[in-house]
Amino acid sequence: MGNVAGYRAAWIRAQDYRRKWDKWNADHKGDPPTRDLGLETLAEVLRGNMLVHNHCYRADEMAQMIDIAHEFGYKIRSFHHGVEAYKIADLLAKEGISGSLWADWGSFKMEAVDAVKANPGSQRLNQEAAKAMEAGAEIGMPVSEEQAIKWLTINPAWALGLDDRIGSLETGKNADVVLWTGDPFSVYSKPEKVWVDGALLYDRLDPSEQWRTDFELGFVPLNRN
Repeated sequence: MGNVAGYRAAWIRAQDYRRKWDKWNADHKGDPPTRDLGLETLAEVLRGNMLVHNHCYRADEMAQMIDIAHEFGYKIRSFHHGVEAYKIADLLAKEGISGSLWADWGSFKMEAVDAVKANPGSQRLNQEAAKAMEAGAEIGMPVSEEQAIKWLTINPAWALGLDDRIGSLETGKNADVVLWTGDPFSVYSKPEKVWVDGALLYDRLDPSEQWRTDFELGFVPLNRN
């Protein structure tokens, strides 16, 4: 309750700060209000110019943050780490809030003891998605590959407000594409080709793109033009 009271007090100050600046920006009469960088950020949220990514673990905390968002008229875009997000999945879906989670690194704090699998390492996100798919299948919640690939593509793009440019293969979007040697959810698959902005930046079949061992370096020509 103390934390929530503090949050509400901050948003009340932000509302007043926004009102003063909006009034001054409309007519530029008198001296401008005193700037406050902390309140300036919150005011931009209230204006709808900034996306809110909220760090919460417990379901009750997330529900409280949603109540505060309703009270002050802003939207939460994503909850980070929310290990109890599964408990209020229907509420999050109704509110249009995504989860930025882990795949298998949940129970490392006392408050995270009641955890489920969701999403860590960024180096091999395709394998993280595969683990989450298998975990779902084990408990009778099958997820299609079409759904799972969205966890790595359009869903995070949407959470960042960039889904108009990235996250899916559509005309007019950035041409950032990975071609795999096989099923992207398999640990045996490797990136074969990578395009960024439509330009081929990596080709596994090109010998000049391959890493060389310490034994090769020094006497094998790199053949780079």
